[in-house]
Amino acid sequence: MPNLKDLRVRIDSVKSTQKITSAMKMVAAAKLRRAQESAEAARPYAMRMENMLGSLAGSLGSFEGAPKLLSGSGSEQTHLLVPFTANRGLCGGFNGSIVRRVRDITLSLKGDEKTVKILCVGRKGHDVLRREFPAEVIDSIEDLGKRHVEYSEAVDVADKVTELFHAGEFDICTIIFNRFQSAMTQIVTPQQLIPFIPADIDEDGTKIDSGPKPVYIFEPEEESILDSLLPRNLAVQVFQALLESSASEHGARMTAMDSATRNAGDMIDNLTLTYNRTRQAFITKELIEIISGAEAL
Repeated sequence: MPNLKDLRVRIDSVKSTQKITSAMKMVAAAKLRRAQESAEAARPYAMRMENMLGSLAGSLGSFEGAPKLLSGSGSEQTHLLVPFTANRGLCGGFNGSIVRRVRDITLSLKGDEKTVKILCVGRKGHDVLRREFPAEVIDSIEDLGKRHVEYSEAVDVADKVTELFHAGEFDICTIIFNRFQSAMTQIVTPQQLIPFIPADIDEDGTKIDSGPKPVYIFEPEEESILDSLLPRNLAVQVFQALLESSASEHGARMTAMDSATRNAGDMIDNLTLTYNRTRQAFITKELIEIISGAEAL
C-alpha cells in the first residue's frame, strides 16, 4: 500500500509541473499569433519573387553565361542540406520530424553514391545529427530568432550558403523546414535553393511547354538582373523558411504543452483518488484495530 506522504509529495510535484506547462502554453500561444501573421504575410512576397525569377530565367534562350546560382556548377555530386530546427525542446515532434527527413534524404543520397554535407540551423538538430552523421555535419548556426526572426539573420545564413557554393563546397543546396499550416499541423518541406529551378523547368532540366508567352524587353539584360536578384531571392527564401519554422515551433509547443497540462490534470485526479482510497483504508484499519481491542477487553 503506498505511503500517504509519498502520494502528497507526488501530487504537489505534478501540480507544480502543471503550472509550468500551463504557463508555457500561454506564452507559446501569445508568440504564435505574431509569428503566424509574419509567416503568412511573407508568403506572397516570396512566391512572387520566385515567379519573377522564373519568368526571367524562362526568357533566356539557354543557361550558358547565366549566373552560377541559376546554371549550377555543372555537377550533382555534392549536396548541402540545411535543416531548420529549434534551439529549445518541449515542442512535440517539431524537431524530430525534421531530423527524420534529413536522415532519409542523407541515406538516400549516400545510397546513390553522392556526397552529403549538412549545415544545421538550430541547436536541437545539430545535437542529434552530429551524433548520427559526424562526418557530414560541417557547421551549425544557432541562436537565431531569440525574440523574433529578423531579415538580417536570414541574410547571414544566405551569405554563409553562398560563400560555401562559390568556394566549390557543394553543387546542390536544399533547405528542410516545417511549413506552418495550423497549430496542430506542420508540413516538413524540402526546397532546393541552389541552383534555382524555374517553375517551367522540370527535374530533368527541360523546359515545360506551357503555350505562348508575352515578349518583354529587359533593361539591363536578363543576365544582369538575375545576377542581382538571385542572391536576394536566396535571402528571401531563407527568411520565409525561418518565419515558417518559427510559427511551426510555437504552434507545436503550444499543442504539446496543452497536452501536457491536460495529462497532468488527469494524473492529479488519479493520484488524488488513490490518496483518498489509501487514507480511507488506513482509517478503516485503525477502526478495526480499536474495535477488536475493545471487544477483547
